[in-house]
Amino acid sequence: MSVPKFATPPPPSFHTVLKTRINDYFKQQGKPSTGNFRLYSKAMFLVVGFLALYVHVIFFTPSAGWAIFECLLLSLFTSAIGFNIMHDGAHGSFSSKPWVNTIAASSLNFLGANTFMWKMKHNVIHHAYTNIDGIDDDLDAKPFLRLCETQKHYKFHKYQHLYFWFAYSLLYLFWIFVSDYKKYFSKKVGDIPLKKMTANDHLTFWGFKLLHICLFVVIPIAMVGVGPWAIGFVSYALFAGFVLSIVFQLAHTVEHTHFPVPNAETNKIDDEWAIHQLKTTANFATKNRLACWFMGGLNFQVEHHLFPKISHIHYPRINKIITATCKEFDVQYIEYKKVKDAVISHVSYLKQLSRPTLVHAH
Repeated sequence: MSVPKFATPPPPSFHTVLKTRINDYFKQQGKPSTGNFRLYSKAMFLVVGFLALYVHVIFFTPSAGWAIFECLLLSLFTSAIGFNIMHDGAHGSFSSKPWVNTIAASSLNFLGANTFMWKMKHNVIHHAYTNIDGIDDDLDAKPFLRLCETQKHYKFHKYQHLYFWFAYSLLYLFWIFVSDYKKYFSKKVGDIPLKKMTANDHLTFWGFKLLHICLFVVIPIAMVGVGPWAIGFVSYALFAGFVLSIVFQLAHTVEHTHFPVPNAETNKIDDEWAIHQLKTTANFATKNRLACWFMGGLNFQVEHHLFPKISHIHYPRINKIITATCKEFDVQYIEYKKVKDAVISHVSYLKQLSRPTLVHAH
């Protein structure tokens, strides 16, 4: 499937007006659109907390119950580092200094995945072609889950709204031990070719994969034995997988988001890119301070998709500009007030797609 093109509206387009207003906001405030002390202090807390938990559970292993609890807590720190440090770093919004962004993004390498693959899958493909089946790799959970109506229906999908949590739990294990390697050896993300890897990209890929195996497999087994390591590591990886999955799914695969199909003849999407982002993306729990802190603004997914190079710490402020502009242009802005509301909508959507009939036509 070749990548589609977006419509070009007559000027002034919604996107042009919005960009001008957001740029004006930062000029008036006299501050950069990247991270600040609030973000850096949170990053420091997350890194120190992660290292302290890792050292304690491996080298000063407590009783079984406490050890499992600490492994689950380590999952939350892993997810939070991904949401807050890696994500902003990979988008170049963590800092105004490129080398700092590179270090922040590299936290993903230490956690077992690969920054090069992530940037291609997420920054290049997902952000440009959100919710377009066959291109957006985030929709590809085949055959286990059916995430949009254009995907093939299997009989076992009848129960996907019941077993999805288990499938989501497998994400992290699958990501670090299967899908990165699949992308590396096939030189593709789905059907989209990877950009050419440099010698440094290859060294980074293999070097950090080996480092991760040493840190999370070899050393723990040497310290606590195979059995305790297996219980701890599987608990850690399954919980991290679920948390990472559910946060990203709540932003795109819910009842009110769209899954546009390009015109068969022209290979064009009906909307301009910015409006496409608003139709395919949802916010949730934006007034929940704990959710905002933990998820690194990923619950402000609309703001993130429209302005991925702006750090998440600015999303609550630019949210007001975006919602006002949406009203002015009569563009729908999808938002769920609570995490619970978004989860209910996501489960309801999975249940709709558990039937072979077309019920979510957009």
